[in-house]
Order: sequence, then structure tokens, then C-alpha cells
Amino acid sequence: MSISLHRGAYPNTRLRRVRAQDFSRRLVRENTLTCDDLILPLFVIEGRGERQQVASMPGVERLTVDLLAQKAKDLVALGIPAVALFPVIDPAHKSEDARAAYAADGLAQRAVRELKNTAPQLGVITDVALDPFTSHGQDGLMDDSGYIVNDDTVEVLVQQALSHAAAGVDIVAPSDMMDGRIGAVREALEREGYVNTQIMSYAAKYASAYYGPFRDALGTAGNLKGGNKFSYQMDPGNSDEALHECALDLQEGADMVMVKPGMPYLDVVRRVKDELRVPTFAYQVSGEYAMHCAAFANGWLNREAVIMESLLCFKRAGADGVLTYFAEEAARLLQRA
Repeated sequence: MSISLHRGAYPNTRLRRVRAQDFSRRLVRENTLTCDDLILPLFVIEGRGERQQVASMPGVERLTVDLLAQKAKDLVALGIPAVALFPVIDPAHKSEDARAAYAADGLAQRAVRELKNTAPQLGVITDVALDPFTSHGQDGLMDDSGYIVNDDTVEVLVQQALSHAAAGVDIVAPSDMMDGRIGAVREALEREGYVNTQIMSYAAKYASAYYGPFRDALGTAGNLKGGNKFSYQMDPGNSDEALHECALDLQEGADMVMVKPGMPYLDVVRRVKDELRVPTFAYQVSGEYAMHCAAFANGWLNREAVIMESLLCFKRAGADGVLTYFAEEAARLLQRA
């Protein structure tokens, strides 16, 4: 049975008109994803010619520096602008004072030099944090009561950042969430002549349960021994505080800010971009990646479609770029499109 509509009352605006054909959907699309939006996190290990699978992150590997350099050439060819390095440190080199974090010949420092020699046009971002280097797995120095002390930790972070700058890194990314560390790092970089070394601050990093596979990949889960990072990473219930953290870090000299994790915190990304209007990044973290991969493996979700949709969501929320373990795959999909 057909239904006759009263044309005088029926709306003249039909939003479906522009959705009807591909060309018009493309013309009115508000946000798009390109290779320029992608940053690939990479795990680096000691040795040569070795790769290790990360069991909780299917498809993600830990690579030795030589294999990392080979991969860099492929990433440049794909148009990926930058990588973020995370060193996997031998337990024998971990200590309570994290002194290996700022060794001139440390794993991260050697990886930076090799990447800049092999693929100078590829941006290199380094993690400035102590958890890979501490025997207790925390992001800072610990006092006798088990509290992570702030100012002493910042002094070590400054040394770490300077060692990365000396190796030739493009961007240092403090991820520790200590108070005042951005100002201290910026002052040290300026003093030592590294005026063009950028700072990407993990300004709104939450004490999230989504980091588990990353800690497996980095080999820090066992060091924590059930501990937590609640005293320095942000409470998941807060978003006003995220704006405060980002504003402080920008005032101290950060060039760009990051929200971490990603998809569960897209509201925070949106607020940061709307209210501060600065370069804003988000991290699609290991837990998000692992959940997606589990659904793909079970046939519950379409892999390619969901990867691209999930990354587009970051753009819609206001992110200028995304750190994602899907970066290489997404770049290949974009090249095919």
C-alpha cells in the first residue's frame, strides 16, 4: 500500500540527496584520512637480523636496529611521515636510577642515528620516560615508600632528552606525566643549542587499563609486579584536568600535545582541539589494536573497513595525526584507494 504524503508539509531538504552517489559523498566529506596523518610506533631490540613477534599484538614485531633501518625505507616509500621509537631493554641494564636511559650509546640513541642516516626524511620521535629502564617498571625514580618522586625524575628525563637530541632525533616525546618536565626539557634543549628539536608532550596520558599489550611488548609488565601509575597518570574520570595539563605543557614549551589512549578518549581530543587550537595528536594504543585484531581473527569485523573507519574517527574528533600500529597497513590501503 502506498502512502500519500502532504507535499506542502513535507520537507524540501533531503539530506540523503548528497549521499546517493559516490562523487557527491566525496565532495561534501568533512574529514579525510591521508598518509600524512600516520605515525608508526616501533619496538627496537638489541642484536642483528632478529625479529620477535609480540604475542598479544598480532602482526607487531620487535626489530633489531639494522632491520629497523630497512623498514624505514619502506615507510618513506609509503608516505608515512614519522615513527615513534620504543626500546626494549635487557633486564641486566635496568636499575633503580634508570641510568641506561641517557647512555650515549644506548639502544634508542643508536636506533635514532641509524634511522637518520638511512632515511633522513623520515621523522623520528623518541619516548622520554624511564619505565623501560627502571627495575620496578615505573616511569620515574622511587623513594623508600614506593612513591614516584617528581623533581629527581625530571632531572633524569632531561639527561635522557638531551642524549636523544645529540643522537639527532627530530621530536622528543615525554610520556611520564611528571610535573614541570616539559619546561625543564625545553630549557635544557635551548641551553645546549638544540633549538629545533621539537617536543610532543604526552600531555593528557591517562592511567588506563588499555596499555597491557604495550607493556608485554616492552617487557615492563613483570617489573610492575601488580603496581599502578595512579599517582602520576591522569584519572580516567577527568577531562577538565586534561585541558589544564595541555595548557601548562604548551606554556612550558611543548610544540604539540597528545591524548592517550585514543578512541575511548575522543571527547578529550575534541575538547583539546576546540579550546586550545594547537597541534593535537592521539595514540591508538596497544589495547585498542589488540581488541580490533581479536575481532578480525574471529571474523566478527571487516579488517580493512574497520581499520580505516577507526582512524578516520580520530580526524573527525580533531586529531592532526595518530600514532597507530595500523599505520603501515593503512598507508597501503590508502595507496590502493
